[in-house]
Amino acid sequence: MAKQCLPFLLLLQVCLHLAAAHYIVKFLPGFQGPLPFHLETGYVGVDEAEDVQLFYYFIKSQRNPKEDPLLLWLTGGPGCSSFTGLAFEIGPINFEEKEYNGSLPSWVLNPYSWTQVSSVIFLDLPVGTGFSYARTPLALQRSDFKQVSQAEQFLRKWLKDHQEFLSNPVYIAGDSYSGIIVPAVVQKISNGNSDGIKLRINLKGYILGNPITDPTFDFNSRIPFAHGMGLISDELYESLKKSCAGEYQTIKPSNAECLKNVEAFEKCISDIEDSNILERKCPRVPPHQINVLGKRRCLDENSQEFLHFEADLPTIGCRTYVQLLGTYWTNNDNVRKALHVREGSIGEWQRCNYKLPYTEEIKSSIKYHTDLGIKGHRRLIYRPTPQITRVYGRRRRRMAQPVTLWLGD
Repeated sequence: MAKQCLPFLLLLQVCLHLAAAHYIVKFLPGFQGPLPFHLETGYVGVDEAEDVQLFYYFIKSQRNPKEDPLLLWLTGGPGCSSFTGLAFEIGPINFEEKEYNGSLPSWVLNPYSWTQVSSVIFLDLPVGTGFSYARTPLALQRSDFKQVSQAEQFLRKWLKDHQEFLSNPVYIAGDSYSGIIVPAVVQKISNGNSDGIKLRINLKGYILGNPITDPTFDFNSRIPFAHGMGLISDELYESLKKSCAGEYQTIKPSNAECLKNVEAFEKCISDIEDSNILERKCPRVPPHQINVLGKRRCLDENSQEFLHFEADLPTIGCRTYVQLLGTYWTNNDNVRKALHVREGSIGEWQRCNYKLPYTEEIKSSIKYHTDLGIKGHRRLIYRPTPQITRVYGRRRRRMAQPVTLWLGD
C-alpha cells in the first residue's frame, strides 16, 4: 500500500511546490543586513499546461506602493535576463565596483532607482532567459509573438495573485530589443481590455530606453547620429550622404564610392565603446566565464595564461566588469537558495544567452507606436546613454501623439 501511494505523494509534493510560487526575500548574499525594500521572487506558469515557468523579481515602490505606478520590465536581447535591469540599471541596488578578491561580490544602494517612485516587476523572458525554464522540450519554442503572448499572460496571472495592485496605473517598460516587444505587449493588453477579458489591467502606457524600433531605419540613423556627436568629419558625412543616398545597410556591390565611405566610417568608430560613446572601450564578457575572475587571481602573473586573461577581461571602470561580478554572484548556490530558484531547473546562469533559438517575426514596431498613440496611451522613449549601436530612427516623426511623462503631478 505504501509503495502504491508513493508516486501520488511525490506528485502532490511537486504540485504544492509549484503552487507556492512566490517568496519574500529579506536578506541577499552580499548585502549587509536586511534589505531596506520589499523584494519578492517567484514563478508564474504560462501557456495552456503552464509548461513555461517564468521567473521574476518584484520590488515594491519605496514611496507609496498603494498608488504609485506598477511597471513590468522586459530586458532586450532577445535572451537577456531582467536581472540586468535590476542590478545594472534601474533597481535599488548595484554591485560595488571593486577589485574581485574571491569572495561573493557585494551590493550598494542605488540612490537613482526607479523603485523610489514605482513598483517594478523584472521578468525573465523569453523562456530559457535568466532563471525562467520550460518543463517540456516543446515549451522551449521562442519567438516575438510567443514572447508577447506570454508577457500578457504573466501580467494577468500575477495581478490575479496580487490584487492589491489592480487599481495601480500599469506601464510596460524595457530597453534594446524590447523596443520591438513592448509596444506589441501593450497592444495585446489594450485589445484584451477592450474585448472584456475578466481581469482588466489598468494600462496607462509604456516606457522604452534605447529601443530597437525598425532595424533598417535605426541602422541608417547611425551615421547622422555619429556626425551629430562629432565622431566623423563634415567631409565624410557629406560624402556618405551623396554616395549612399541615406542607405547604409544594403549597399550594391557596384557602388564602390559608398562602400569606401562606409568602410571609412566603420574605421572611425572602431575604437569607440558602442554602448556608450563617452566611456572607454571595454572587452565583452565571454559566455561560460563564471570562473574567470577566480582564474585571474590564481594564475601566476608571469604566465602566458595570466597575460591572456588580463588582455581579454574587463577591468574596473568598465560596465562589463560589474556584469562579470553579476554572473559570478547569480551562479552561487547560496544566492540561488536566497532567491528561491528551483533546484535543477537551469544550469549555468548567463546574463545574455544569444544562442537561444529565436524567431524574429515583428519587423518593425512603428505601426504599434502609431496605433497606441491614437488610442491615447502615454509613452516615454529615452536615451540613457549615447549609444551608436541602437539609434532611435528618424521615422519617429510619424508617430501620432507627443510623449507624455507619467512621473510626478
